[in-house]
Amino acid sequence: MASEPSTDVVPPPPLAPRRPHALEAHGDVRSDDWWWLRDREDPEVIAYLEAENAYADAWFAPLAGLQLQLFEQIKGRVQEDDVSAPSRRGDWWYWSSTAEGAQYRTYHRLEDPERRHDAARALEIARAGGGEVILDENALAGGHDYFALGVFDVSIDHALLAYAVDLDGSERYALRFRDLGSGEDLPDLIEGVHYGSAWAADHRTFFYVRPDAAMRPYQVWTHRLGEPVEDDRLVYEESDERFSASVGLTRSERYVLVQAQSKMTSEARWIDAAAPESVPAVVLARRQGVEYDVDHAVLPGEGDVWLVRSNAPGADGDEATNFSVTVVPLGSSEATETLVGYRSEVKIEAIDAFSSHVVVVERESGLERLRVIWLADRTQHVVEQPDPVYSLTGTGNAEWEGTTYRFGYTSLVTPVSTIDYDVATRERRVVKVQPVLGGYRPEEFRSERIWATAPDGTKVPISLVCRRDQILDGSAPCLLYGYGSYEITIDPTFSAARLNLLERGMVFAIAHVRGGGEMGRRWYEEGRLEQKSNTFTDFIACAEHLVAEGYTSPDRLVIRGGSAGGLLVGAAMNLRPELFAAVVAEVPFVDVVTTMSDDTLPLTVGEWEEWGDPITDADAYRRMLAYSPYDNVRRADYPAMYVTAGLNDPRVGFWEPAKWVAKLRAATTGSRPILLRTELGAGHQGPSGRYEAWRDEARVQSFVLTWVGIAD
Repeated sequence: MASEPSTDVVPPPPLAPRRPHALEAHGDVRSDDWWWLRDREDPEVIAYLEAENAYADAWFAPLAGLQLQLFEQIKGRVQEDDVSAPSRRGDWWYWSSTAEGAQYRTYHRLEDPERRHDAARALEIARAGGGEVILDENALAGGHDYFALGVFDVSIDHALLAYAVDLDGSERYALRFRDLGSGEDLPDLIEGVHYGSAWAADHRTFFYVRPDAAMRPYQVWTHRLGEPVEDDRLVYEESDERFSASVGLTRSERYVLVQAQSKMTSEARWIDAAAPESVPAVVLARRQGVEYDVDHAVLPGEGDVWLVRSNAPGADGDEATNFSVTVVPLGSSEATETLVGYRSEVKIEAIDAFSSHVVVVERESGLERLRVIWLADRTQHVVEQPDPVYSLTGTGNAEWEGTTYRFGYTSLVTPVSTIDYDVATRERRVVKVQPVLGGYRPEEFRSERIWATAPDGTKVPISLVCRRDQILDGSAPCLLYGYGSYEITIDPTFSAARLNLLERGMVFAIAHVRGGGEMGRRWYEEGRLEQKSNTFTDFIACAEHLVAEGYTSPDRLVIRGGSAGGLLVGAAMNLRPELFAAVVAEVPFVDVVTTMSDDTLPLTVGEWEEWGDPITDADAYRRMLAYSPYDNVRRADYPAMYVTAGLNDPRVGFWEPAKWVAKLRAATTGSRPILLRTELGAGHQGPSGRYEAWRDEARVQSFVLTWVGIAD
């Protein structure tokens, strides 16, 4: 291992005073010595976070040259002046662009009512600077340290743009409306909105979402342009705190959908977009444990229907754990047909309905695939992909009519390609390939999928990439990434920034542990609630397998995870601190029991179906207490650690990583550093702006490279 920065230039770390606070539940008493760090209004708390930042900056100071080199290499691989592949919607092409030196994106459009241009020609025009600018994030960001765009929604007649901005990372957005003819913003301003939106067919009524005090999106409202916000109409309010509300417009632009969703149950309502004042009608009444979503389709001879993707058991009682797709006529609650039946080894992830066909996104053995079904005669085919291991990424498909389906295609060694697939002719057309500058040669790297064996015998997939000439004798450094919650899939996708590590001889691996969605619904179910410990033991099994097969060794193995992935690496580190050289935990969810016991915090109640309710359920309390990273810190020689937080984070309170670092420092028996860096003007997503994000990544990479001995 390379030497860490000299202690001669790094001051001792700040010490957070111990102030014991008793927490009692179910006959158990815990003492939280750093409870006081929760109070962001306390000047002492802010002073402590600033001291931690100063300590981290001092530790990183000797690595400034390396960080600059890594940043310049990331920047040098990216085509800074670039445009996205234009996407057609009605008479217009829409795209976004980046400019050299600009932190944020600019949005454009080009009118093409006669459809003279195909996607390739529209891309040429975009690259030549054609079209008109409809929104410039850089202008909106102004002199603010943080900027995020939430809502971006063009009206059905293309005359208006609704957009919402967040300037502090709190995820409470200010919603405005722009006249695209004049380029001027209207006087209407709505503060405190969340994600989700839809335009009505009258082009004047706009649906939006509001969060409650705990940041749960729970209300859907309508605003009439030109009228006072005080007169906005409440369309729907979700009273069950386990559920969140969202709103959107169907691709046909005929219906507004209001969705209520908990972790395990959902319910959809619809409103005719031509009658926005009408009362939302339920598609299928909610049933505990039944999830479904819908898309509008028109079947020949049958008319308007909902295509329902659901895990509800069939009428004969057959299970549909991995979902099926049924046909439900508008105004009915009974399915008239099963379009795609349940298959035990194939998860139906999404349905995209068009005027003549539907594209079903499926996943089998960890890989996504696309199935096209013609609505006229139900004939179908699977879209063939050229590689055995790949990832499909979602992209714009706004056109209801037509036969072109667009998707992104990538792998650990293949930059993202934007593909237009003609579902009628089965022609595959590459519209754009993500540019990678600096002479990247994919043939110099190899990617593969290997399998670890969990303690219960389950085979756990690992996706990895390394240099083709990598010698697997245990000497290679390795970065192992994991997440493993909420049925979220971490697919093997390309990263230009990751090339910094690969070219220096690192192996990069993704542990597809249970709790994620990589292997279907069963994979998720076996990594939540009572079976959550599988997530952590799967990850350790993956790490052990990489060591056993010669990909790396414990003194050269770094693990990384963010948010719930921070919980994963924190729990794994407590179980096996000797297995890892270093840990990167970004905005980590580590104080599990305390957070899940506070129903006033953002997201807590809605998370009980994922983790359990430790307030009323003693078994859930003890189960969570057994793996909570904060509660299981012990006397041990902990790996080197780099931990991040966001002061305005509404998802993981900044105090969780702050308390965790203080407790780890007090417990570790070793001398390796434990660093905390808090973004004092940002939230869960970290610093905004692409250059700041690259600098942030360069800092992480400099830490990783230092602890695997290749920091020069």
